[in-house]
Amino acid sequence: MTAYSVLMPFLPRRPEQLLPYAALVEWTDAHRLWQGQAMLVEPFQGFASAAGAGFRIPTGIGVTLMPLRHPYEAAHQVRSLALTTGESVVAGFGPGGKSFQRGLMGEPYASPLTAAREYLTIMRGLLSGQVMDMKGEYFSCHAGMGPAVAPRIDLGLGVLRPGMARLAGEVADAAITWLTPANYLEGTVLPAMREGAGTAGRGTPRLTAIVPVALDRPGREPSDMVIASNATHMKAPHYIDMLRQAGIDISGLELPAAAKRMIEGGAFVHGDIDRVVEQLDAYTKAGVEEIILNLTGVFNVHGQNAVMDDLKTILSAVSQ
Repeated sequence: MTAYSVLMPFLPRRPEQLLPYAALVEWTDAHRLWQGQAMLVEPFQGFASAAGAGFRIPTGIGVTLMPLRHPYEAAHQVRSLALTTGESVVAGFGPGGKSFQRGLMGEPYASPLTAAREYLTIMRGLLSGQVMDMKGEYFSCHAGMGPAVAPRIDLGLGVLRPGMARLAGEVADAAITWLTPANYLEGTVLPAMREGAGTAGRGTPRLTAIVPVALDRPGREPSDMVIASNATHMKAPHYIDMLRQAGIDISGLELPAAAKRMIEGGAFVHGDIDRVVEQLDAYTKAGVEEIILNLTGVFNVHGQNAVMDDLKTILSAVSQ
């Protein structure tokens, strides 16, 4: 059965801003609270603060960026979060954009796939209690972590295109996608994951999709919510290429026209509750094991109360 989780729809400036969403996860059938990389309140610290306030819930990081920390520090942060919350953690990582890599490291990874492979290999070894003795092209580690009994920790990779999907099949516990339509996941991402898993002689990892969604309600213009949620992604060449492969060509379009096409193509889930449930079911049929409801567009245009209303309605409908 597909699990439904919740993405923080904004970047918190104070850790107490996470608490309504942590409470929603604790008091409904939502499986896990997720947050992407934040340059305000760091997700690891924000989730730990929520645990200190009494909301000890499963958490997910989708995704944090590799140039920010060495894999030893990443493993330490993930295990610390699991120990602090007493609940499972899914920790997703990705290389980030080339400009971000260049800004922090002086030059981008010549091979993001190699960098990601080394990163997760070191993390997995450390978290499993090994003393690592690895010298990589980008990351090296000659150390171990002290033993500790912690809740379950799963390592994920941010996946958009087939190369990273194959790598996730080889080395990750979960592939975490963003803005990827169900047909693209079924026809492109999941086959690549299975190929990578077969090469590594292991089972195919979980497919986890962060899905932008909004209910059709009076006074809402759907295109406004698409743009408020994904304007940056809609201009990025790698997202434009992924959407084109999924049959949604937005290249050369102004944002309102591109937003309309994304709704029509299923990259942004929108409609009345029956239509939204139908579209979310398509992700389940495509092989997605965890759907993360992303209402960033609703929050940015209509505010937190509207987000909470939509989340409660959707979670109630999908749990029936």
